[in-house]
Amino acid sequence: MDFSTYGRHVVADIWGMNFELINDAELLQKWMVAIAKMCCLTILSVKAYKFEPQGVTILMMLAESHFSIHTYPEKGFVAIDCYTCGEEVDPSDVVTKFLAILKPDQCYVKKLLRGLGDIKILE
Repeated sequence: MDFSTYGRHVVADIWGMNFELINDAELLQKWMVAIAKMCCLTILSVKAYKFEPQGVTILMMLAESHFSIHTYPEKGFVAIDCYTCGEEVDPSDVVTKFLAILKPDQCYVKKLLRGLGDIKILE
């Protein structure tokens, strides 16, 4: 069987978030799992870490690759990263669904095509 190295990578920097919301590791993890399931991703593991005095990192390892967030509640900032290999699942759908829940004031998204040679920036 021949495997493709094709993948899509979406990164988002979002601003203007409520401190309590993006400092709640349990809630953010719950939403990430729900979205991954909605998007038919295969969850292999999820690891969440709550920093003191604030901040959260959550890494979801997927059969398709990964979905992660890192929060800076004191700045109202969240960094989102989602990469999927192959053509079955578009990480844009994952990030869009997560943004719909978070409802940030500002959002900056970059979409990359990977595994085809030079990395292509789509947006």
